Amino acid sequence: MINFTHKPILAGEKVVLRPFQDGDFPYIEECLQDPEVIKLTGSTTEYDREYTLNWYETRNEQSNRLDLAIVDNSLGILVGEVVLNLYDEESNSMNFRIWIGPKGRNRGLGSEATRLVLDYAFQNTSLSFITLGVYAFNPRARHVYEKMGFEMESIDERDLEYDGEWIDSINMKLTRERWLSKRTKL
Repeated sequence: MINFTHKPILAGEKVVLRPFQDGDFPYIEECLQDPEVIKLTGSTTEYDREYTLNWYETRNEQSNRLDLAIVDNSLGILVGEVVLNLYDEESNSMNFRIWIGPKGRNRGLGSEATRLVLDYAFQNTSLSFITLGVYAFNPRARHVYEKMGFEMESIDERDLEYDGEWIDSINMKLTRERWLSKRTKL
């Protein structure tokens, strides 16, 4: 069983991953209303401020998942989030997701945050593998995931309708063994 009762603080050169704090919500809200975040995460529902505030106020209490704020070291503000969720006991795996808002893009923050959380997961749990889904119109994210060692497992065709077009979702997987071999090269 996975237990994330204790939420870590993971520090890198560019970012710190930490539990959510009072004062983060204005930055979360700005990011979640950003057109690129909406598109790349496949958000299909209208933004509900009260629901979203309540959601983030409970993230630190969740023991079956790990939700962490991505804080840009140079700006000192939240610019995104990383999440490990959907624990599957049978396969001993979890799902990974990340979003980066407009103030954190194109500077390697997402790559570093991804590496930090993957390292933490494989060094502090017994997970066999981590999965994720990425939409086909997000090659930048797919490149980061491949660099970290994720490999394509399957494609969910026509998974998201966006601007009248159907977009495929690419399902990727990173095994503990592949992570170990990639870590020595990164």
